[in-house]
Amino acid sequence: MNQRVGESAAASQAVEAFLAGYSPEVRSLALQARTLVLGVMPDAVEQVDVPGKLLGYGRAATYAGTVCVIMPLKAGVNLGFARGAELPDPEGLLTGTGKRARHVRLSTAADVKQPALRALLEAAAVADSR
Repeated sequence: MNQRVGESAAASQAVEAFLAGYSPEVRSLALQARTLVLGVMPDAVEQVDVPGKLLGYGRAATYAGTVCVIMPLKAGVNLGFARGAELPDPEGLLTGTGKRARHVRLSTAADVKQPALRALLEAAAVADSR
């Protein structure tokens, strides 16, 4: 079930409930990534996609409106970019071989704090606003 949420106590509860099945380390990384995403895109529509096992962020509650996703895994988090293949990535953070999507693997809090990761998010947000 997809659930559209906004920035509120209810949104945080929906995200916390979604992340409850993951280890404390993965939950922490996912929440840090969420803070980064919402810091760069404070007006983003946040969706909890339980079947897809991801948190989606974008300009609209549609696939076409998706800018990025947070995908919790057993031993880390992937921050995926819907149009990652089009983004400037001078630090080489993006991985993946799809025609459009790319992701960055986050394994530690330091990974989330990389200036290059924030720059990728900012570029994704700008590219999506055009």
